[in-house]
Amino acid sequence: MKRRWGLLILLGLLVGLFFSFDLGRFFTLETLKDQHEALQQAYRAEPFLVTGIFAAVYIVMAALSFPGATVMTLAGGAIFGVWVGVPVVLVSATIGATLAFWTARYVLRDAVQRRFGDRLETINKGLEQDGVFYLFSLRLVPVFPFFLINLLMGLTSIRSTTFFWISLVGMLAGTAAYVNAGTQLAAIMHLSDVMSPALIISFVVLALFPWIARWGIGLIKIRRLYARWIKPRQFDRNLIVIGAGAAGLVSAYIAAATRAKVTLIESHKMGGDCLNYGCVPSKALIRTATFLQQAKNAQSLGIAQTTVQYDFAAVMDRIRRVIKTIEPHDSVERYTQLGVEVLQGKAKMTSPWSVEINGQTLTTRAIVIATGARPVVSKIPGLESVRYYTSDTLWSLTERPNRLIVLGGGPIGCELAQAFSRLDCQVTQVVRSDCLPREDADAVALVKAALQADGVTLLTQTEALRCEKEGDVQYLTARGTDGKEIKLPFDALLCAIGRVPRTEGFGLEELGIPVSPQRTIETNAWLQTIYPNIYACGDVAGPYQLTHTAAHQAWYASINALFSDFKRFKVDYSVIPWTTFTDPEVARVGLSENEAKARNIAFEVTRFNLGDLDRAIADEAAQGFVKVLTVPGKDRILGVSIAGAHASDLLAEFVLAMKHGLGLNKILGTIHTYPTWSEANKYAAGEWKRTHAPQWLLKLVKKYHTKQRGKESATD
Repeated sequence: MKRRWGLLILLGLLVGLFFSFDLGRFFTLETLKDQHEALQQAYRAEPFLVTGIFAAVYIVMAALSFPGATVMTLAGGAIFGVWVGVPVVLVSATIGATLAFWTARYVLRDAVQRRFGDRLETINKGLEQDGVFYLFSLRLVPVFPFFLINLLMGLTSIRSTTFFWISLVGMLAGTAAYVNAGTQLAAIMHLSDVMSPALIISFVVLALFPWIARWGIGLIKIRRLYARWIKPRQFDRNLIVIGAGAAGLVSAYIAAATRAKVTLIESHKMGGDCLNYGCVPSKALIRTATFLQQAKNAQSLGIAQTTVQYDFAAVMDRIRRVIKTIEPHDSVERYTQLGVEVLQGKAKMTSPWSVEINGQTLTTRAIVIATGARPVVSKIPGLESVRYYTSDTLWSLTERPNRLIVLGGGPIGCELAQAFSRLDCQVTQVVRSDCLPREDADAVALVKAALQADGVTLLTQTEALRCEKEGDVQYLTARGTDGKEIKLPFDALLCAIGRVPRTEGFGLEELGIPVSPQRTIETNAWLQTIYPNIYACGDVAGPYQLTHTAAHQAWYASINALFSDFKRFKVDYSVIPWTTFTDPEVARVGLSENEAKARNIAFEVTRFNLGDLDRAIADEAAQGFVKVLTVPGKDRILGVSIAGAHASDLLAEFVLAMKHGLGLNKILGTIHTYPTWSEANKYAAGEWKRTHAPQWLLKLVKKYHTKQRGKESATD
């Protein structure tokens, strides 16, 4: 930091000296004309010395962004001629520009990234993909101030070597034009005479050429890609959607709503994982488990005694009843009434425009792949020989397992471990690292304490080694941080270590559609695969495995698939909320503290403890917090983390605020009903306001009130 301040002071002194002594007068067109012959004579007498001095002066001026670069370039032509002037000026300008680039990067980039890192993230990603094209285009058009390009590029993530070579090549045309003009110095009356409108237009066209060429190359690649297949002259449908989970259902719904002819294909159950194996059954189970826990703690509400008995089979029957009740929302009948053709069977793409199902080939203009994800089954030796379940098969249980081992510390593992423990199972949760790795430590600590308070034996930093049976007893052998092996007996084992996209058997391999190392289908910002008419959304596309994100992506995929001839929309991931439905819940949107620190984004933390909320106290749930990350000194929200009862509901107000650019002042100025949980959001905003109150103004107001009291007492 001291070195940076030292460099800033040195640069400030140099700039001050330049303008204090009016050194700019030596770099004007008039001065160049007056000294033209003398400079030529000096060059003829000492060519190497004059060339070296010229290059050094040019490098310093470019590095310090002093005005006069245009005159210096003309001087290069006037003194050296074209063949020597062009390389001398070009190399000097590039070295100077790179020094300015390095200075901006060293002195300013960290501070700028900390303050505006979230906004610059999009720019940095764009530069990673198209940085060469952006820089090259800017360098080709002399209208853009080069000193500004140097400084701004230094604030981005573009590599120094890339900046140097692209600058060298990009400035060649403009440098040649100015140096050549310098050889005709006598004819130049004003600097604007060098650049005629026609020449500027030529440079603009030249700058656009790389983009046009890139577009053309991309078009050729796409045509070659499609050349393998015979395109139908006409299509049976506008859109085929493969998969009837959240993403597929929304895609089909939007297509039907816009009067397109759409076919939805599902090989198993309508509603996908969320309805049948995930969100719906797990939340139904959590509701029952929560009631049992509340009954056990009834004394805290002034109830002297409660007796609650439950039937595990009846609990599981209720879960199936809940699924049946919601099922019509996602049913074949409903979507048929909406105008969607629904087909049951295994779909396989046989070309970019055709899908085979049940021996029949359907043609379509576009395809949306929404095949979801499936649970990952651990590769622990001996697992196949014991009674194990996944989040898909768990709901087939009819008898309560007395001893349950849960593998995994993600949201699914934590939710189900707590729920089954509240159902009086002896639950041991085995986690390779720690629980909820995407959340901040304060939220994780609350959840872990709650799990243990509910009777879960929590083994973090523990590796599962193998499963085995000894007679009728099943064991999991694991190893903890002390390196010792422990044998954990169980009646059932739940694998909850993650989910992997379903990408096999749909024709991706035959069409050559690539998948990532995480097994997601590779798509661009418009959710297109390498075939522009084939899209993917939901869990199979990533990067999130959330039902609401799948539905969000589905809008973009279906609209782009149907209307890309007119307009395309880049999918927006700027405000993505999620919740872990443990007790307490953990809900988050935007940046966490860990993410902000990892990305060098400056932030302030405002925290309101739910223990101070009247409604939380009345509900005997006064634990947890609302934590808001904001831009330093401003009320703009970077991220929110809420841990506590109703966290998922409280988060919605912050999601709305972030989506529409509303700050904490707007939340503070909104009336919230008393006594409600939503007041926590207003109190969090109030905490921010209190710490950012203008102290100088409060002092003035205090003096005013003191003076007013003095007047009143004199009057009395």
